[in-house]
Amino acid sequence: MSGAMINQTLIFALIGAALLLFVLGRPRYDLVALLVLGSLVLTGLVPGEEAFSGFANPAVISVAAILIVSEGLRRSGFVDYASRWILKLRGGLNVQILVLSVLVGTVSAFMNNIGALAIFMPVALHSAGKRDFPASAILMPMAFASLLGGMTTLIGTPPNMIVSSFRIDASGQPFSLFSFAPVGIGVALAGILFVTLIGWRLLPRRQGAVAGDKTVTGNFKAYLSEVQVLPGSALAGKTLGDVAHLGECRVSVVGHVGSGDAAAGSGRLAAVPLLGRFLTGLLGAKRRLPDRKRQLTPPSSEQRITAGDILVIEIAAADIGGFLRKSGTLLPDLSGVGSPAGGGRATEDAERTVEAVVLPDSALAGKTAAELRLRARYGVSLVAVARQSQPELRRIGRTTLRPGDVLLLKGRADMLGDRLAAMGCLPLADHQLSAKPPRAMLPALTIFAAALALVLTGVLPAHVAFSLAAAAMALAGIIPPRELYQAVDWPVIILLGAMLPLGTALETSGAGATLAGLVLRLGSAWPAWTILGLLLLATMLLSAVINNAATVVLMAPVGISIAHGLGVSVDPFLMAIVVGASASFLTPIAHQSNTLVMGPGGYAFGDYVRLGLPLSLLTLAVAVPLIMFFWPL
Repeated sequence: MSGAMINQTLIFALIGAALLLFVLGRPRYDLVALLVLGSLVLTGLVPGEEAFSGFANPAVISVAAILIVSEGLRRSGFVDYASRWILKLRGGLNVQILVLSVLVGTVSAFMNNIGALAIFMPVALHSAGKRDFPASAILMPMAFASLLGGMTTLIGTPPNMIVSSFRIDASGQPFSLFSFAPVGIGVALAGILFVTLIGWRLLPRRQGAVAGDKTVTGNFKAYLSEVQVLPGSALAGKTLGDVAHLGECRVSVVGHVGSGDAAAGSGRLAAVPLLGRFLTGLLGAKRRLPDRKRQLTPPSSEQRITAGDILVIEIAAADIGGFLRKSGTLLPDLSGVGSPAGGGRATEDAERTVEAVVLPDSALAGKTAAELRLRARYGVSLVAVARQSQPELRRIGRTTLRPGDVLLLKGRADMLGDRLAAMGCLPLADHQLSAKPPRAMLPALTIFAAALALVLTGVLPAHVAFSLAAAAMALAGIIPPRELYQAVDWPVIILLGAMLPLGTALETSGAGATLAGLVLRLGSAWPAWTILGLLLLATMLLSAVINNAATVVLMAPVGISIAHGLGVSVDPFLMAIVVGASASFLTPIAHQSNTLVMGPGGYAFGDYVRLGLPLSLLTLAVAVPLIMFFWPL
């Protein structure tokens, strides 16, 4: 076997291993990228002195700078200020979806997609609650609109900037700020019209975890919480089955810890037969050895309740306060520090409760409330957790928190906003919109407009212009200098810098040309536009299971090799890869925007396919003709 074939075999083996780890989600994608980079150096595919050359790539610098600028725009409050007009709009559900999707898509063209979505989510939920619209009909279309909007400009999403860097290597010139607009705008408009007129009807009508100020009806996903039975409680002496009939509160007991076992709260809880649906997917957990630190009596609907017992309950957020008063129970602290969470028989005026969703980059993700010690570290207590996927049957404080989970948190009213930001949680209730323009709005918009002008006129490249804009945001006080780098999604930056050498190795080893040759042989009798469509489809499917930036790094060298094999321009193939990488509609893990709306929208995994599959096919049907027209072969 020749040296070239050995190198190509090593490249394909590394790509296969990386894809498997990306799909499994363990370890985190940035760590996978570093492992790939180390393997490239150890095998000699990338020289050691060039191992970290990817971090000097203009695309990586641009992504970091634009994330900081996006955070400055968010903090300036200009979108919040403009959003107050949405609440005054009249019209049906179609009008709400259209307006919110257009706004999210437009803002996503110039700032971080997930940041744009996070700005409008509280507004959408407030508007939905006010008009009695199902949250599920609005949130997923908004999430998809953020992805569609991101494909319209160079700075809309990291894959666009990565593709531009590959174009520099292939033809010597980067894409301009609005090179993506002719295709991107056409696809975005078609997609937004589809989700507005047809797409939302494919989704089940769910309110999700967020109850707002009203008691949700119909198909809802309530919170899981814990209550401790106090002496003299109305539940003392009654059975677990009687709890569901307490007053007008809709509550079900899903787990029980007897008073003698309450200290051993780290283990799993057996489910009450009444709620067998919670056992779905947990058969494997039944086979595990029990935790030796606990002694749980298997609960049943006929089991008697005594003072000191802890009940794990399923309940709507709006019913928690009423249930505590009527039942004579107390919310124990679920944050692992042993003090009450408040909200029992008496509520402190200085504290309030808020619903918040765990963001994909939150410090809470992957940890339990007990490990985090939320009360000691952040000054908040965990009251309840809502998750659309099947939850673990554990004590709530020992449940591993995930991105997309909705938490009911309690803390001091004057500090809660800052605490949520520090934890990486997005508040979904009590979103106040000021009628006055924020002071930082004009400076932030001026800085951003100046950066755009410098890029458009060619005075400065994007990575330099937006780096200066990021510095200006800090100097103007829009972002405190000590918080400047907190706006950067460092795992994404590590992913880009570590994976770009893999893209280079694909080209230099000839592995990209080998893949391209295989595609060309299989499609030798097909017209070029068919191969273009297949490349877009393959990129789209790959982005459904791995990070879209990693998708572009893997697919761009293949697209360039296919173009060279056909003897045509690389531009249409790079455009196809851009569209495919942004069309991450098929799974909740395909993009952070999809993950963010899962809990608040009450979505199941299959709901993304119900709307995402037809939208993906529409994207394919619209994008290929537009690419062929604006970027001819």
